[in-house]
Amino acid sequence: MTTPEAATAPAQAAAAPAAPDTGGTRGDWQAFHVFYAASPRPFLLRCVRPLVAELTGEGLLSGWFFINYWLEGPHIRLRLRPSSPAAAPEVAARASSAIAAFLRERPALYEVKGGFLADLYNTLFELEFPGGERGGLVDEDGHMKLRPNNTFSPEPYEPEYGKYGGPAGIELAEWHFQRSSELVSGAQGTMNLHLRTVLLGVAAQLMMTMSGCLLRDDAALLEFLDRYHEFWNSAFATTNYTAQDGYDRAYGTMEALPARFQQIRAAVAEPAPERLPSFLGGWAEHCLDLRERVVALARGGDLVFRSWDGTRDLPVTDPDQALPMLLSPYMHMTNNRLSVTVRDEAFLSYVLARALREPRPTAAP
Repeated sequence: MTTPEAATAPAQAAAAPAAPDTGGTRGDWQAFHVFYAASPRPFLLRCVRPLVAELTGEGLLSGWFFINYWLEGPHIRLRLRPSSPAAAPEVAARASSAIAAFLRERPALYEVKGGFLADLYNTLFELEFPGGERGGLVDEDGHMKLRPNNTFSPEPYEPEYGKYGGPAGIELAEWHFQRSSELVSGAQGTMNLHLRTVLLGVAAQLMMTMSGCLLRDDAALLEFLDRYHEFWNSAFATTNYTAQDGYDRAYGTMEALPARFQQIRAAVAEPAPERLPSFLGGWAEHCLDLRERVVALARGGDLVFRSWDGTRDLPVTDPDQALPMLLSPYMHMTNNRLSVTVRDEAFLSYVLARALREPRPTAAP
């Protein structure tokens, strides 16, 4: 789905150094859409992580990532990049076998045929496809078609060049998405992310860290968070999937949030990511590296975005334009992997902006 900077920002484009070279010519990305109407946690821990570890250990894989998606029903989109064209058939066969075995052994029991989730996905469909670009995605009643649960299929890999800045931006995004996928899938195995309070706490701190790394100026960060909140809040203004009722009351209970935000921003500004807990410190190191790559690509003129209406290219060479534009989809996709809802994104960006706008005294470490 379109993100705030892509929808509203002026012409801009940024690029970064290419992802680390694995040596030789890598294979083309493979994509598998796994329709699984349940928590993605078992699939990630019991199927994806072992599969990726085995393929990587055998020298067959040079990259991977996943996203959660809703079109044609809830599913995980797993992307795998063989280490060479010769490795592609083996990667495809091993992935297909592992996914099929998982779905047989641990099928999702829920069917999305009615109720809240069906309504939600139809609302998302109406917002994403308001015109006639629906192809064969609707049934005879005009509702979004649903793929059978516990099925999967290989699909074309279609990078969003316009959103991420062209080929160089896509290569950078793929490199970053692997780190984000590793972070989230690892957290699924070590943290109680099924608890809402834990999930929102982790998401908030990852948002603080990433935004602090990419946008060092308070005014620029505050503008970004306000726009991010406004986008997710207004995108669903005609639904009941976002609601600002209770935001202020909830913020009033978060006494430690402003100080935590200040501590994280101070650590990444120094930069001294080692001052952060290991989970955040590793993420901060990655995000600081990501920032430098974005800056280098922007200054090199290697990123070209596409205008929101799809009519023209938008080169961006100013890092101050490129960084917030790329931060939007980067942040959104990490939240997506965590299974954070758009309603929660609207809420979290609101409380983070307020914490930045109304700092409280920082407690001694």
